[in-house]
Amino acid sequence: MKIGNIDLGYRPVMLAPMEDVTDISFRKICREQGADMVYTEFVSADALVRSINSTVRKLNINPGERPAAIQIYGRDVDSMVEAARIAEAAGPEVIDINFGCPVKKVAGKGAGAGMLRNVPLLLDITREVVKAVKLPVTVKTRLGWDHNSKHIVELAEQLQDCGIQALTIHGRTRSQMYNGEADWTLIGEVKNNPRMTIPIIGNGDITSPQKLVEYYDRYGVDGIMVGRASIGAPWIFKEMKHYMATGEMPVISDTEKMTLIRRQIDESIDRIEEYRGILHIRRHLAATPLFKGIYDFRSTRIAMLQANTRDELVAILDHVEKDILPHRNEKIKLTEHNIENT
Repeated sequence: MKIGNIDLGYRPVMLAPMEDVTDISFRKICREQGADMVYTEFVSADALVRSINSTVRKLNINPGERPAAIQIYGRDVDSMVEAARIAEAAGPEVIDINFGCPVKKVAGKGAGAGMLRNVPLLLDITREVVKAVKLPVTVKTRLGWDHNSKHIVELAEQLQDCGIQALTIHGRTRSQMYNGEADWTLIGEVKNNPRMTIPIIGNGDITSPQKLVEYYDRYGVDGIMVGRASIGAPWIFKEMKHYMATGEMPVISDTEKMTLIRRQIDESIDRIEEYRGILHIRRHLAATPLFKGIYDFRSTRIAMLQANTRDELVAILDHVEKDILPHRNEKIKLTEHNIENT
């Protein structure tokens, strides 16, 4: 699959843009674990034009995370064009336009998925951004605003006519937010539309290597983007790439996984500062599958998510790695043994 001249190979697996998740450290780790391309947190065009420091920092790209896309969002042509030019100067490989964010503070103001209620403006923004920059421009969007307006097949053609070089489709409407099951049937229709010539990337509910391969086979998309399943589990890309290549799951030890989590903590603290860095990483700690299924882990989990200093958090993780993870299955094994002998 190619975006412009960027060759991502056959059946690439990409890290989806996620606010407060896909920071520079997480993106680099995911690339190291096998993600073929990564996307920044979404960047507000208005804030970028006004040079808000916290927004401008989102444009930083580490050489180790390339190829990388900067994703921008906004609700008017002028600010989006200027933001695209600013983002281009930061040196990404791709400029991505967010027409898919469903949260109220974005979509409710007409940006993100809110643009699906104003398709003429959506197309004007896309067309002018494409003309304003030399980099490939892509779009990420949803099936439609609600169940009664799933116009993605027609919209995909219109976006392609604006000059974008790839389209990512999340298989839900804005009204669904992240609820229910992602519907990939319309994503498949877009891909199988003979008028479409640009790469089509599917997104939504890809939670395992097995499902990744199943959806590649079933819907024929050019690429797949992985989002929430990577939170607290950047090794999922290693699992997916290995499974696609061999048909088998790789063995990734708890020690390897813990090393990646510890690295995220350290880099988050070093990048921001101790307390805010810990607050930022809590989402990954709460979501990581590494600690799921451990018997009687609730009190430890609460302590981990309430830690306020690096030393406090590290001490808890030391305890988990030394005293809990090596014995995580003992309760299950004991239960099975008892059942076998009744």
